[in-house]
Amino acid sequence: MLRKPSIDVIFPLVLLLLLIVENYANITEAPTPQPQPNTNSNLPSHGTTQGSLNPQECGPRCTNRCSKTAFKKPCMFFCQKCCAKCLCVPAGTYGNKQSCPCYNNWKTKRGGPKCP
Repeated sequence: MLRKPSIDVIFPLVLLLLLIVENYANITEAPTPQPQPNTNSNLPSHGTTQGSLNPQECGPRCTNRCSKTAFKKPCMFFCQKCCAKCLCVPAGTYGNKQSCPCYNNWKTKRGGPKCP
């Protein structure tokens, strides 16, 4: 009185077996190597990328950023405000804002740049 297994039993078992084999294949694949950042560049990235500064490092960075402007007081005020929010200050005394998107994208009510 042995019954032949029905399709209702065999199909789920085959499906389960295929899922187990596929899952095992995904687990055992080696991870793809990720490109390493260029550590030999001459540009220091500490403080020039978003979130890379500590709040106490804003003062010296802003002093350097505002060193060549004729409007030191407002430059320092807004630079420190931007640094406190973004935790970065672009390198140099002018430009280079692409390295710190938060610093670059913060605008005044009129749509002008808020950060020097």
